[in-house]
Amino acid sequence: MFTRSSSSKSAGQYVDDATRSGSQAIDNTREYAAQALERTAERLRDLRYGMADTATAAQRHVHHYADATSRYVAEQPMKAALAAAAVGALLTAAVLMSRRRHERY
Repeated sequence: MFTRSSSSKSAGQYVDDATRSGSQAIDNTREYAAQALERTAERLRDLRYGMADTATAAQRHVHHYADATSRYVAEQPMKAALAAAAVGALLTAAVLMSRRRHERY
């Protein structure tokens, strides 16, 4: 009859060792991926909170400048209108000059 030899037993051990090693590699990879995902989630949370703080600060600055502009227009309506007209004229001139350059080419 057929009996198991020592060489087939050691081949089975090699298979078992390879299976254990493969399982350990998969477990290590899963653990590494989980840690990387957690670090990424922490960084995203930090970024989100940092952006919220930055947005709040920007909102305060914009509100401050809007108030200052409103006060200036209320106190100096003629100067404000002339300044707005001058800025509008400069922007219009810049757009017209830009169009003329593009028409040449």
